[in-house]
Amino acid sequence: MEGYRFTLPYIVRVADVNYGGHAANSAVLNFFQDARIAYLARIGPYDELDIGEGCGIILPEAHVRYLAEMFLGDRLEIGVKVEEVRNSSFVMRYRIERDGEVSGEGTTSLVCLDYRARKARRLPKTFRSALLDFEGSEGMVNGAGGPDSF
Repeated sequence: MEGYRFTLPYIVRVADVNYGGHAANSAVLNFFQDARIAYLARIGPYDELDIGEGCGIILPEAHVRYLAEMFLGDRLEIGVKVEEVRNSSFVMRYRIERDGEVSGEGTTSLVCLDYRARKARRLPKTFRSALLDFEGSEGMVNGAGGPDSF
């Protein structure tokens, strides 16, 4: 998948399909989460509850654009990349393709959260470095950006 260093294959399951016979809105957010979890595992020993220094991530905002229906048994490829890194947050972009055609795309804003203190914190340096090392610095926004809260 062009422009994505990480992709995850996925086959649409019965639980993903709604009464309309295609992938449900909620299923697409689950596709994003499955791909995000695999991406975090790929760039290091990370997951949504542990990105280092006692922090995890929390998702305060998601955007999804549906471009084509996805049906039971469809073989999808889900691309994930980080396109913006801020002090306490980052933005992931997703693309879902079926047979080389885009079926859906979207973004999620993810904030570094100290789950014990229930407060946003700066991204751990090792995690930030892992993101930038994997994605490369060209084309990536890296800076303070806007507010880092949820």
